[in-house]
Amino acid sequence: MSRWKIIGLLLLLAPGVGAQPLLEPKPSEQPVVLTLEEAIQIALVQNRALQRARLDVENASAQVREAWGQVLPQVNLSADYTRNLKSPNPFAGSSAGSLFNSLGFVDWLAYNERARTDDDPETEPISFGEFVERQQQGLQEAGIRLRTGDNPFAVDNRFTAGITIEQTLFSKTAFAAIKGAEILKEINRRGATRQEQLLIDQVRRAFYGALLAQEQVRVMAQSVEHTRETLQETIRRVAQGVAPQFQRLSAEVELANLETQLIQAQNQAAQALDQFKLLLGIPIEQPVQLRGTLTVTDPGRYQQVALDDAVALALERRPDLEQLRLQVKLREVDRELAKAARYPRLSAFASFSYIGNVPDYRTIVLSDPNDPFKFSQRTNDFFSSDYWNPSVNVGLRLTWTIFSGFQTSARVQQRQIAVKQAELQYLEQLEQVRLEVLQAMRDLEAARKRLVSQERNVERAELNYEHARIRLREGVASPLEEREASQQLDQSRLNYLQAVYDYLAAQSAFEAAVGLIAPPGQEDRITLTLRNESR
Repeated sequence: MSRWKIIGLLLLLAPGVGAQPLLEPKPSEQPVVLTLEEAIQIALVQNRALQRARLDVENASAQVREAWGQVLPQVNLSADYTRNLKSPNPFAGSSAGSLFNSLGFVDWLAYNERARTDDDPETEPISFGEFVERQQQGLQEAGIRLRTGDNPFAVDNRFTAGITIEQTLFSKTAFAAIKGAEILKEINRRGATRQEQLLIDQVRRAFYGALLAQEQVRVMAQSVEHTRETLQETIRRVAQGVAPQFQRLSAEVELANLETQLIQAQNQAAQALDQFKLLLGIPIEQPVQLRGTLTVTDPGRYQQVALDDAVALALERRPDLEQLRLQVKLREVDRELAKAARYPRLSAFASFSYIGNVPDYRTIVLSDPNDPFKFSQRTNDFFSSDYWNPSVNVGLRLTWTIFSGFQTSARVQQRQIAVKQAELQYLEQLEQVRLEVLQAMRDLEAARKRLVSQERNVERAELNYEHARIRLREGVASPLEEREASQQLDQSRLNYLQAVYDYLAAQSAFEAAVGLIAPPGQEDRITLTLRNESR
């Protein structure tokens, strides 16, 4: 089958499957004709359980990236704004307030000192009160009005913006987490592979089961048609008086029973096809036709495979066994992760911030350095360097939990128990796999023997039916005898079809048990591997 036909079928069944495979597929009025290979390929895309398994793999990949993030630089940007509606006086209750009030005396003392040392006779020391009065007069002449408040150190607006970079230098916990995430990803990948194998086995069985149901309907319909012919012949013979009335009644009862069985077979065939569509992710309303026949091309394909070789191949190829082996490793990493809590964590950091303390009233009073009673004023803008200042910090940070109340040792003990449990689960699964392979080989051999037996029985039933028809034409047999031979032939054919289905299902189950199932296009390589192993 060409790749383009597969793509066309997928687009027909589920528009948008490439972008969003979980969208509800839309049925088409045209029937879709599917071979087994096409059905498998569609199921590998549409099946919901397999989609969930693949999402687990994607989720594990994201967990790996998350774990690596613990050892990559961490960059944080922060910014905040604070509006100080009312700030407390930081010197309330202490003598520091009087200290700042006395700073005016310093200016007065400095002025008088200069007056005493100045050669100008007109300059003389003055009292503190006069000094303050002349300063107030100078402010009034300059048109300056000082802003007073309860807290001269309060700032109305505070802005902070900064960036911090931290790099882990040593963290045993981080590296153990990375290793565990990578193992978990591989576990989920093996799980998805095993899910593909089981899905292919399910699709095979469902396909063969739907074909079997359709063949049973066909054989039952032939049986009903033959019974009608027998009834007409019996009616003619009764009318001629050469056959008793009870033969006609018996033929009518038999026809009614077969018609009932045909209706049941048709219903079972429809249900089998619906289950097949559900497994493939196809809408139940979508008409589907199956292209294929119940035939066995090589009934002795695996007859010469030894049990030990089959078990060895299963131990090598079964993804679920590798899953359990990786589960043991994951539990060991989890134990190491618990032990890592005993080690310190060392990191380096660097931070750069810009802090702004911006008052609402930004007018500054300036005094003349040569005349303490002469003033001027200046208004700063919002982004004046008087209000904004950078801050840069670098350093090392060491964190080490010295004692955790014996919690770490208890967690390590729990993880050690989990390791032993995983090991026991793996050993148990090994025995389970051996049992599965043994049972699968027994079922396959029993199905092969039933297939050979039923094939011979069909040949005998066909020969018996042919003799009955000849005897009927020669007049030495009744229509009921011919009908009895026909029923035996129909039953033999049904038994043979069932034997073919049983063999095909057992063969698929054996391949699933030893891990030989592969997507379409890879069966030849798998078969070659089995033959090499069987030698």
